[in-house]
Amino acid sequence: MTIKAGDHLPKVNFKKATESGGQDINSGDFFKNKKTILFGLPGAFTPVCSAKQLPGFIANDAALKAKGIDQVACISVNDAFVMQAWAKDQKTQDKVVMLADGNADFTKAVGLELDASGHGMGMRSQRYVMVVNDGIVESVHVEPSVGSCEISSAEGVLATL
Repeated sequence: MTIKAGDHLPKVNFKKATESGGQDINSGDFFKNKKTILFGLPGAFTPVCSAKQLPGFIANDAALKAKGIDQVACISVNDAFVMQAWAKDQKTQDKVVMLADGNADFTKAVGLELDASGHGMGMRSQRYVMVVNDGIVESVHVEPSVGSCEISSAEGVLATL
């Protein structure tokens, strides 16, 4: 079942790369007492994700904060080290927290998985954006196709805040 407004986010651990290896980040702790934009995408370094979705959130950091957003996070079914390399490549700095969902635990729990095995990518995430306030989903918008990035873009979510 796909997550919807009013639902609590599932309790799972994300991974984040550090100098000493992968670090667990508990979803309950990560979203606690914060208003967060969480956007999911099919994969790090993929064309639409790298050219539009992630760069839009980096560029609109100040506008999102002006609308009351405490943090922006990107989640993908990739490992933490790929997410770290993509963050360096895209120069996310402290504007977007890159969260790895390597086993798709979170993605499956929110019902937003995508079977991309026909493209040699295995299980991935649909392209979406959520506004989460203290662990509760305020809104969720899922793109109608994996190649589109309108409602899940930074500009799209800014129009709804």
